[in-house]
Amino acid sequence: MIKVVAKCKLKPGVKVDEYLVQARQLVVETRKEEGCITYALHQDINDPSIVTMLEEWVDEEALNQHNQTEHVRRIVPGLRELRESTEINIYREVE
Repeated sequence: MIKVVAKCKLKPGVKVDEYLVQARQLVVETRKEEGCITYALHQDINDPSIVTMLEEWVDEEALNQHNQTEHVRRIVPGLRELRESTEINIYREVE
C-alpha cells in the first residue's frame, strides 16, 4: 500500500472556498478510480489556508495511473495556480 500526504499553502488573498470547490471535484472523480483506497481533503484547524490531501493507493502503479487521468490533468493545474507552496510525500509501509 502507498500513502500520500500532499500539503499545500494557499497564496495570500486566495479565497479558501474557491480552492475547496475545485479540490472537491478532484476528490469525487478520484474516489471512482480503481486502486484508490482513500482520498480525502483536510483543512488545518488553526490556519484554513493550509489544505492537505491524504491518500491511500493499492500500489505505485495505481498512483501513477491516477496522475495520468483526465480529471487530474484538468483540475490540478488550476489548483496549482492558487497555491503558494506544495509539499508531497509518498510513503511505503515499513514491515
